[in-house]
Amino acid sequence: MMDSQETILEQGKQEEVIQVPEQNNTAAEEVQEATAPEVETVETAQEEMPRKVYETKKEVLDRVKELAHGDEAPQKEEVEYLKTAFYKLHIAEREAKLKDFIDAGGDPETYQITPDEDEEVFKAEMGVIKERRQQLFREQEAEKEENFKKKLAIIEKIKAMVTSPEEASKTYQEFKTLQQEWREIKAVPADKANELWRNYQLYVEQFYDLLKLNSEARELDFKKNLEAKTHLCEAAEKLADEEDVISAFHQLQKLHQEYREIGPVSKELREEIWQRFKAASTVINKRHQQHFEDLRAREEENLTKKTALCEKVEAINAAENKGSADWERHTQEIIDIQAEWKTIGFAPQKMNVKIFERFRAACDDFFARKAEYFKTLKDSFKENAEKKRALIEKAKALQDSTEWRSTSDKLIALQKEWKTVGMVPKKLGDQLWEEFLAACNKFFEARNAAGAGQRNEERDNLDKKRDVIARLKTVAEEAGEGLQEKVQKLVEEYNAIGHVPYKEKDKLYEEYHAVLDKLYKELNISVAKKRLNKFKDNLKQVAERGEGALDNERARLMRQYDALKQEIQTYENNLGFLTASSKKGNSLIEEMNRKIQKLKDDMQLVKEKIKAIDAENQ
Repeated sequence: MMDSQETILEQGKQEEVIQVPEQNNTAAEEVQEATAPEVETVETAQEEMPRKVYETKKEVLDRVKELAHGDEAPQKEEVEYLKTAFYKLHIAEREAKLKDFIDAGGDPETYQITPDEDEEVFKAEMGVIKERRQQLFREQEAEKEENFKKKLAIIEKIKAMVTSPEEASKTYQEFKTLQQEWREIKAVPADKANELWRNYQLYVEQFYDLLKLNSEARELDFKKNLEAKTHLCEAAEKLADEEDVISAFHQLQKLHQEYREIGPVSKELREEIWQRFKAASTVINKRHQQHFEDLRAREEENLTKKTALCEKVEAINAAENKGSADWERHTQEIIDIQAEWKTIGFAPQKMNVKIFERFRAACDDFFARKAEYFKTLKDSFKENAEKKRALIEKAKALQDSTEWRSTSDKLIALQKEWKTVGMVPKKLGDQLWEEFLAACNKFFEARNAAGAGQRNEERDNLDKKRDVIARLKTVAEEAGEGLQEKVQKLVEEYNAIGHVPYKEKDKLYEEYHAVLDKLYKELNISVAKKRLNKFKDNLKQVAERGEGALDNERARLMRQYDALKQEIQTYENNLGFLTASSKKGNSLIEEMNRKIQKLKDDMQLVKEKIKAIDAENQ
């Protein structure tokens, strides 16, 4: 669940690299060559540093304490990352506690957040880190100001040398010493760096203009500078094999800084050495640029993924929740989506905060509506609990009754009514149900004890009827003469047996009628065939009675055929008014279907007799 007050927004990081333009300088005379910065332009880029993944708040606190009280200077990027990591773990822990509270039947409205001692320690240590960083910043700024003053002093000394042309050769070594001191002095305030450099370059160039070294000294100086710049070119070229693109880029910046501090080379080699250094720098810069283009592509992909997750949560918000089960199911879906969100990296910086706010708003909307639903449900729980307590009182009033039939019906009615009452909290619901069930069971156990003798008789009847069914199956397999009489006798014996246990009644009924239907079908076919053959044998005797005897017999059969047809239609119409909603109704339907089938068999026999008369007349 998102927290609207303490969630730490995901943040990107940008690092600006000072752009230094390439400069080409010419001297007034061949032996009077001025130094010039020779650095390629570098684009501003966003840097992605490898970060440790913290699994627990303790790991984060250990690192924070180490930065707060150790010798290592706290870096802003790491401090912000530690803050984000801590609060992600803190919020996840708090959400887990709230979920456990709700799962245990607690009311979200009454839940109170307990203070987190780790958070207090974290804030205190972050305060120490903040003070340390402020102190370091002040010290660095003071150091930069001091460096600025030192470099100003060097410029003044070179400026003084420039005003004494005749002393230029004598002060050459002092000039070289001042250049070395300049290189050893580190950063100065950024707003003063460019102006300071231009002034330094101006007076260095003027000194070289005045310097009249002998050819040997001049060539030696150029040679040393060439060796130094060649070494820097080789170092820059090796950076192409560095796997860490960011590290290679930062190393290149240091090489550029060294390159600009080295004096000139001979005029004919100046462009060549610069182009070599520039070519090596271009390789690193392109890799660095490509790295951040890939990073931006990944951020766009992350934005697409996060947008899809926002749409999923918004779709869940739009879905209807018909009950607690829907709310809990959708809650788990959103928790899963939130877990997936945490696995996705940063979106582009300009959209990172906006997409997170959209996601958080959708989640907050869901959980606010869920809290309102369960608040309303709580009132419903109270009303339902009262209804169930009233049913318990009614059941207890009936539990000692000995009016078995009427009281059974009343308790069954109470049980049906119990099912219509809405939900109550699970723990309370279990308690109420156990109390209600105990009252019902007390009555039914007493009733069952009173009817034990009756049940023994019913079990005996069950055994008797199963024996009759077994004998019917034997008769069906034997067939032969006297089948109808055997069947009729067994049917009468079966019907004379009393009730069987209620639970066995339907199964026994189905088994009995299955074998009986088979027997009746065989009897009907056999009897009908015999009767038809006998009728055909008697046709000649009927014909001998005189003219029209066969026609009279045919007319009688037609009347019998129509009567059977009418009777079948009556049964089928009555069958349409019956339903099988009860076991008794289902048995009646089956019995009527058997009668209809018997009538149809009889009607078919009459039809065959009519065909036989027609054949005889022909």
